[in-house]
Amino acid sequence: MFGDLMGMMGKLKETQAKVEETKKRLNTVLIDEKSTDNSLKVTITANRELKAIEIDDALLEDKEQLEDFLVITLNKAIEKASKIQEAELGAVAKEGMPNIPGMDLFK
Repeated sequence: MFGDLMGMMGKLKETQAKVEETKKRLNTVLIDEKSTDNSLKVTITANRELKAIEIDDALLEDKEQLEDFLVITLNKAIEKASKIQEAELGAVAKEGMPNIPGMDLFK
């Protein structure tokens, strides 16, 4: 019994390390998102860290439109980043979960 418990604990520690490695790797995955007219471009990591914003000079003349484009474009980029992060971390977590009878967490 204790051997199984120790094995499970080891597997959980290994999975935790893999999750941390995956989080670090996701810092290098960049997502670019553009406004509908390509006058605004944002770049974020899969960990949802903003890396760059490019604004066309013409857009600087319309503050309200710029604000709207920033909100819409950033939200789209964040949504994409969240999906990538969830998929990557979910795969690592599922792979590393010990097989505990009755605990089918990932179906």
